[in-house]
Amino acid sequence: MSAVPVDRPRARPPSVERILAIIRVGRPTASETEALTLVARSVIAEERSRLGMGEPARPDHQLADAIVERLGAFSAPPSPAAINATGVIIHTNLGRAPWPDEAIEAAKEAAGSLLLEIDRSTGRRGARFRLAEEHLIALTGAEDALVTNNNAAALALAVGLAGRGRGVAVSRGELVEIGGGVRIPEIVRRAGARLVEVGTTNRTRAADFEVPLADGSARLVLRVHPSNFRQSGFIEAPDARAVADLAHRHDALVVDDLGSGALLPTEGFGLAHEPTPEERLADGADLVTFSGDKLVGGPQAGFIVGRADLVARLRRDPLARAMRPDKVTLAAVAATLGLYRAGVAAERIPVWRMIAADVAAIRRRATAVAEAIGAGASVVDVRSTVGGGSLPGETLPSAAVAVDASESGIASERLLAGLRAGSPPIVGRIEGGRAVLDLRTVDSGADETLAVAVRAAIAKGPGVRRTARR
Repeated sequence: MSAVPVDRPRARPPSVERILAIIRVGRPTASETEALTLVARSVIAEERSRLGMGEPARPDHQLADAIVERLGAFSAPPSPAAINATGVIIHTNLGRAPWPDEAIEAAKEAAGSLLLEIDRSTGRRGARFRLAEEHLIALTGAEDALVTNNNAAALALAVGLAGRGRGVAVSRGELVEIGGGVRIPEIVRRAGARLVEVGTTNRTRAADFEVPLADGSARLVLRVHPSNFRQSGFIEAPDARAVADLAHRHDALVVDDLGSGALLPTEGFGLAHEPTPEERLADGADLVTFSGDKLVGGPQAGFIVGRADLVARLRRDPLARAMRPDKVTLAAVAATLGLYRAGVAAERIPVWRMIAADVAAIRRRATAVAEAIGAGASVVDVRSTVGGGSLPGETLPSAAVAVDASESGIASERLLAGLRAGSPPIVGRIEGGRAVLDLRTVDSGADETLAVAVRAAIAKGPGVRRTARR
């Protein structure tokens, strides 16, 4: 006869008051606040859940330590900046463009008080901080400029000039998804306009816009530059000047969305030519929109440049207030754009510094890092990408440190996971079965940190990850 199982009483976690008493004795400086009590309740609830799943109970002092650490973590700085060793210069998942030092300092200064909307001479309320827009006017030759919180906002504002229910003509080959599941047709509709499709997916000519413009079914032409994809084969795109001339003959507006935008000639860096805002304005666009955090290399922002009367209308649009950036972003944008006007963008803006980096110099750095790591590390030639929805298909020659830790029993995936978990987090990629760390996207000042982190990860063996600081 089999024994009847006996239900054993489930272990219970200690009371909140009991753990708080331990904290009072062990840490007399710990403040007895409502916040501390709330965290204690949360930790005890988690312990109750653990015990319910049959896991062993944690000692009371460990629960007390967990409460104090979690409370302190709330007021600690955010996670440390990561080292981007992926070879993707503008990495969307790593925050896109790293800011230049000047933008970081400007943001710190702007976090306090500044003359955001005060006229320096009169002391009265004046125009909102205009320096960034003044830089844009000078850099693009536009009559006026407006800064928004991102390029999708800039585009939505600009498209709204068509008027509610009025038509916006877009080539079928430019009805693209711009990222995050957001698509051009949706932006047009959300702006209150009506989408008018012209041409075909692979071939559209200026003449395709004639009918909707002539019969008034379209009052605005939207051109979308393919900054995040590339077509090849049997294709044709309409001439920008011809489309603008046609639109203006029918009293329609032309908005040109450049997406990533470029304020330096990309062909001078071994890349394909990327149209600039100045070029598109010269080709007849009434307004041009582009991003601040891609090829411009600054904070997330959207730029609208072009005709002064149209920018003035957008500035008065009630939605413009919902889409305007805060003071910190405006200051950082202005500092970034100022580097272009000073003629030092290629040296001081990280995106352009990475693009311009000499491959021989990168290889020398990679050799030094590989030697510092030791066994299992070697230098390999790789290709870096611009990324961030910019210059699709374009790559740059680079050099990377390839790490094969298989002799230490560490798989490449495990090694990269350990590096990501560290402080600072290091993000690389796998190529040819090995962990690869592309130095084009790593600041030279971080080379030693990179080598030390890889050595430490290998030394800890296959079952241990680096412990992140909190």
